Amino acid sequence: MPANLTPQYHKAEAAYRQAETPQEELDCLQVMLREMPKHKGTDKLQADLKSKIAKAKAETQRPQPSATKAAASKIPKQGAGRIVLLGAPNSGKSQLLAALTRAQPEVAPYPFTTQAPLPGMMLFEDCPFQLIDLPPITADFFSSTTLGLVRGADLALLTIDLGNDDLVEETQAVLDQFNSGKTRLGRETALDEEDIGVSYTQTLVLLNKMDAPEARGRLALLDEFLPLPFDRLEVSGSEGTGLDDLRRQVFERLQIVRVYTKHPKEKEPDKSKPFTIRQGETLVEVAENVHRDMAANLKGARVWGASVHAGTTVKPDYQPQDGDIVELHSV
Repeated sequence: MPANLTPQYHKAEAAYRQAETPQEELDCLQVMLREMPKHKGTDKLQADLKSKIAKAKAETQRPQPSATKAAASKIPKQGAGRIVLLGAPNSGKSQLLAALTRAQPEVAPYPFTTQAPLPGMMLFEDCPFQLIDLPPITADFFSSTTLGLVRGADLALLTIDLGNDDLVEETQAVLDQFNSGKTRLGRETALDEEDIGVSYTQTLVLLNKMDAPEARGRLALLDEFLPLPFDRLEVSGSEGTGLDDLRRQVFERLQIVRVYTKHPKEKEPDKSKPFTIRQGETLVEVAENVHRDMAANLKGARVWGASVHAGTTVKPDYQPQDGDIVELHSV
């Protein structure tokens, strides 16, 4: 018997995957259990959820992290998505953050210049994304703050320094740290259906410093001794190479749709800042971004876009396309 899970369940499941604290996990799991249809087809899923809820409750009873760690991990989310830069010491993460955003990290030729997560805002055209430079990862150092931020990220950028002779060993150490826990790097963002609590964050490899001497030779060694299952992109933070491609990759991988709103009494839409949703979401999600009351009372909209005739009237279940202009109407 099919589970027939509700949209509310799937929304809570997505929030659970990005939860950064045990309490947030518990809240999401309880919503998932409440929204799940109760029949034979969901018996196993109900049992799994109840097991996760018990574990989450136990986690909430443990001593909480220090105020400093808690503050670092609770960076407010901004923009159309959260992207994290991770990697071994001196892999060039901070230089990439500086090149892609207005943030001003310390960039130096010695390890561990990044002591705490540092956020900045990266633009693809008129669409902002939050980009966070995380502390470096080694076989001996892996911050719990890093785990929470990677779990809650929409995309992880695994940065590899092709100017480093030890790139194979250092990259292996990064992967080992993730593979030993419940938050792991993957080709796609997903929850592991077989291993309760394991979450995968979509990962793109950044081959940094392709302009370094013998970079191609080091890349050949990496491919031979540590073939990575992730897509990759060649970049250079110092030269700016590949950064425009990276911005577009982020936009496309997160399946962002930009929607512009128009007031019924105005002739022109407000194009100063788009509202963003994901592909497959509807006008309801657009209305939620505008105002919660608007979503609750949404009647429909008029739409201007490439896939419809200008001013077409649509219902709340209409799925906007990138660049659509919508004139929302409530009851």
